[in-house]
Amino acid sequence: MNIKINTEFIKLNQLLKFSGVASTGGEADILIREGQVLVNDEVCTMRGKKIRGGDRVTVDGETIEVI
Repeated sequence: MNIKINTEFIKLNQLLKFSGVASTGGEADILIREGQVLVNDEVCTMRGKKIRGGDRVTVDGETIEVI
C-alpha cells in the first residue's frame, strides 16, 4: 500500500492510524511498543519516529510505502 504525505515527515504512530493499520492512536502505540512494527526492515519501538518519503513500514506482513 502506498501512502502519500504532503509534509516533510509523519510520525510512525500517526502513519499507522492514517493508513488504517491501527484503528486508534492507542492501538498504534501498542503495536509499536510490542515490537510488531518494522521500519525499513528493522524493528522500531519509537512511536514518534519520523517517517519520510521512501521509508517502508511493515506490520503483520503488510507493507506501507511512504511517497
